[in-house]
Amino acid sequence: MRRALAALALIVALSPARAATVFVDELTWTELRDRVAAGTTTILVPVGGSEQNGPHMALGKHNARARALAERVAIALGDALVAPVVAYAPEGNLAPPTAHMRFPGTVTVPTAAFESTLESIAQSYKLAGFRDVAFLGDHGGYQGSLTAVAQRLNRAWAKSPARAHAIVDYYRAAETDFAATLRARGYSDQEIGTHAGLADTSLALAIDAALVRTDKLAAPPRAADGTYGDPRRASAELGVIGVNAIVDRTVEAIRTARRRR
Repeated sequence: MRRALAALALIVALSPARAATVFVDELTWTELRDRVAAGTTTILVPVGGSEQNGPHMALGKHNARARALAERVAIALGDALVAPVVAYAPEGNLAPPTAHMRFPGTVTVPTAAFESTLESIAQSYKLAGFRDVAFLGDHGGYQGSLTAVAQRLNRAWAKSPARAHAIVDYYRAAETDFAATLRARGYSDQEIGTHAGLADTSLALAIDAALVRTDKLAAPPRAADGTYGDPRRASAELGVIGVNAIVDRTVEAIRTARRRR
């Protein structure tokens, strides 16, 4: 009996606190309603993308990263929830295939369909009582679409208290702040890279090491394989620096945007 009780206590101790989740998908509709009524009126919409990330990194890198970082941002804000990740985005043309579409596993959608989806998502959360809808885009190619969608929504919502925000600082922190820190530590721009290089791979290692095939990192990187940069010295320790920069800058940007509403 004592062993059974001890085992039960351990299970309870290790079980996640369901009520404390920030993910909409993990709530019931009544739990969501009550959280909004209690003052949780900011919804973060993480936007990822399914694309090649070199031979050493999983196709879902953007989706995993957007979800994990949005969770950290929501927790830091204290009054925000996280929507399901928008996993499909414009990634290039189909015929002939361009950009990442030249690699198997990348999925693209038309820009118009992408923007229409974002608008419907935001309108749905406004209907649920959220007053601030913040788009967090993990990919550089559609930042303009996030801004355009937010502007259209805000024109339509002008007579309501709700507002949409394209939080471009989320992406800038990864591309600018993190890169500057890496340069200060002696890493070259060629090594830091623009896609699947040192910075990108380090962020993935910090978020979820399972995203990276470390046995593939020894080979010299090739642009022909979809790697633009050199990930061989990537590490979770470097990635944590980038994660902190993204979260800190995003939290401040959202707070600023809400004050302007």
